[in-house]
Amino acid sequence: MNFPVTRMRRLRTTPAVRKMLSAVSLTVNDLIYPFFVTGGENHENPVRSMPGVAQLSIDRLIVKVEEAVKLGIPAIVLFGIPGRKDALGSEAYAQDGIIQQAVREVKKEFPQLAVITDVCLCEYTDHGHCGVVENDKILNDPTLDLLARTAVSHAQAGADMVAPSDMMDGRVAAIREALDRAGFQDTLIMAYSAKYASSFYGPFRDAAGSAPEFGDRSTYQMDTSASPDQAIMEAALDLEEGADIVMVKPALAYMDIIRRVKEEFLCPIACYNVSGEYVMVKSAAAKGWIDERKVVLEIMKGLKRAGSDLILTYHALDAARWLKQGG
Repeated sequence: MNFPVTRMRRLRTTPAVRKMLSAVSLTVNDLIYPFFVTGGENHENPVRSMPGVAQLSIDRLIVKVEEAVKLGIPAIVLFGIPGRKDALGSEAYAQDGIIQQAVREVKKEFPQLAVITDVCLCEYTDHGHCGVVENDKILNDPTLDLLARTAVSHAQAGADMVAPSDMMDGRVAAIREALDRAGFQDTLIMAYSAKYASSFYGPFRDAAGSAPEFGDRSTYQMDTSASPDQAIMEAALDLEEGADIVMVKPALAYMDIIRRVKEEFLCPIACYNVSGEYVMVKSAAAKGWIDERKVVLEIMKGLKRAGSDLILTYHALDAARWLKQGG
């Protein structure tokens, strides 16, 4: 296998040959598009730190969802921005909460669309943490019932899948048990299993108004220096508790984790191409430093190659358009 007998460039000589040997397939079916939903009517509030992303009232959400549906995007994920917040995040599990209203309207207009809901308390609590707080400590076990109530309320509204992102121990089991008890055995759980305490979440916290009022989330989200084995254990525990899909978040800095999880488990693997990753691309493209289309599609293919079956990304609309155009 030495040159000149072996010439690797022969495998790249023409577009037809390159297409024949292509091993990474990216399609619109791999994409999930996130939305931020707020109250009121005719509101489309641009997120300052996320170009092209806005907080949407439900009427405007329907318009944007229709755009995604026409492009063939099969699923969306909804994050709520409540009208009021309190210590227990009660709007998260209120029957008339913003997400519950949004799910009902979206499913009424687009019954075939897969609607996924974020199950967490941080957007709804006045302290901005993902669980019940006592003396500045985030309490794990008292949080589980509130997360389960939230998941059931989303299923009752019509959600096809719930996505607990809180990183409390035991929350998948609590949610699965509550869903089954309420008659929602077919509602899927996509668990944020390997979710790191990352610095890439800043723009999301602007969009969702979910920055913590004190401290950080390092006592419940994974440490960025943790052993990859810890991510495997997190995913294994979630699957044992009833998760149908496990997720790695963020995506780009943790592609090795995506690969490890994919090799370890037979279930579908999702990744979240998060706000900070999105903004870096948008900012560089705005400066003319990179070709946005080529870079985004290359990133998406990289995440697929790493082992992602599903990609949550704010690039989804653009990526779907580019794929439709032959990207």
